Amino acid sequence: MPAARPDTAAPARTAAAPAAPHALPRADLMLLAVSIGGISLSAPLISATAAPALAIALWRNVMAVGALGPYALLRHRAELRGIGRRALLLAVAAGVLLAVHFALWMPSLRMTSVASATALVTTTPLWTILLMRLVGVRAPRPVWIGMCVAFAGVLVLTGVDLSLSPRALAGDALALGAGLAAAGYVLLGAEVRRTVSTTAYTLVCYTTTAMVLLVVCLGAGAPMSGWPAGVWWQIALLMVTAQLLGHSLSNRVVRTLGPSVTSTAILLETPGAALIAALWLGQWPPVAAYPAVALILAGLVLVARGGRR
Repeated sequence: MPAARPDTAAPARTAAAPAAPHALPRADLMLLAVSIGGISLSAPLISATAAPALAIALWRNVMAVGALGPYALLRHRAELRGIGRRALLLAVAAGVLLAVHFALWMPSLRMTSVASATALVTTTPLWTILLMRLVGVRAPRPVWIGMCVAFAGVLVLTGVDLSLSPRALAGDALALGAGLAAAGYVLLGAEVRRTVSTTAYTLVCYTTTAMVLLVVCLGAGAPMSGWPAGVWWQIALLMVTAQLLGHSLSNRVVRTLGPSVTSTAILLETPGAALIAALWLGQWPPVAAYPAVALILAGLVLVARGGRR
């Protein structure tokens, strides 16, 4: 009987547990808000930076490696040396896919509106579900319903952009491809982080991304220097806001807030980026695009909520 008392007391502590986290999540919600703000600034800032999109992608990652490298080498040197062959190959593959994501999405911002490009690139959860289905992972019915709703929004949005210009439609295609590449990057990164810390993984991944983008820039003949100091400050701001604050803080709070809350909140990047682009760049999407963006966001919310099951 004495051994049963701890078991009977445990449910009381477990039942009271949901009330306790309210003190911590408040700080994490603030961090998440900062993360969304940083990510939302990404697309308008790229559009406003007077440098080739590929070069911006390259230097963004080079600067991130420069910022993370000293800390990673100081605190995670032993881990970096001991990374297994499989984890290293997966991290490198994730870096290649991240490079593909940047190489497609950043040029799309110069071809279509910020609102359209951002809405289409945030279809990453949809591509993730489809890729997981290919390896035998079945999603709940609400997830599939959300995917259908979101893809209906994609069709409406691409139809709107086709009526504007073939260039806008091509930008939509690049943004969709960027979302697909990001899905592969996320899935590979999730596998690597099962055995490798975020810092070590990020350093390997960003280094690979920078190297691939350097090859792409050289092959495409994209200028990689010769801009005024203001452009370099814009690229540095992009690295700090979108890469270090945006993605890093999202990875930080996902442990306490959960993937559903975090992924749903990241969908605010679409209206956030559209609002910043409208106020800062005067880039207002056509009226017909708003219902399409709303459908995409509604579908993604259903996917995020259904994914909790």
